Amino acid sequence: MLRDILKNRRAIRSLAPVEITPELITDLAESAQLMPSCFNKQPWRFVFVYDQEQLKRLHPALNQGNGWAQKASLIVAVFTKKDLDCIVKDREYFLFDTGMATAALILRATEMNLVAHPIAGYDEGQVKDALNIPAEYQVITLVNIGRKADQIDPILNEFQKIAETERPARFSLEEFAYLNSFH
Repeated sequence: MLRDILKNRRAIRSLAPVEITPELITDLAESAQLMPSCFNKQPWRFVFVYDQEQLKRLHPALNQGNGWAQKASLIVAVFTKKDLDCIVKDREYFLFDTGMATAALILRATEMNLVAHPIAGYDEGQVKDALNIPAEYQVITLVNIGRKADQIDPILNEFQKIAETERPARFSLEEFAYLNSFH
């Protein structure tokens, strides 16, 4: 079943509305909560934005290429800071652990037949201002959640339109998976 969820997960940009309920938010948050972290420090923080007025305050933070995200019914701001997690011999775990929790949230949304598309195209300062996130935190991603629309959104550029219908090419296993040593 997990393999099917992984195969079905796509970064779709043509979004249709979905009803956002407290139960849906709790379900997504609990899925993230279950992930492992260094010494169980759980460094991840999320702001679930679904109020229409609050979404409008967040929209100006989106880069031009992410205008499609304005149709998301829910935007989840993912953030953390280094001192919330372990540092073991100069290895900082806060981004890794927060990434695992975010992956669980995305996969759970996929299992629920939702699109959960994380993006990096936003102005971090504007996101922090709109959501009252203190300056010492790092906003890692915004996860845009909705339903897959029946039609391709006309706001998309040509590359984005192609990516809606065809999964972008993945590296071959030989390009990233090594046996016994890096070579």
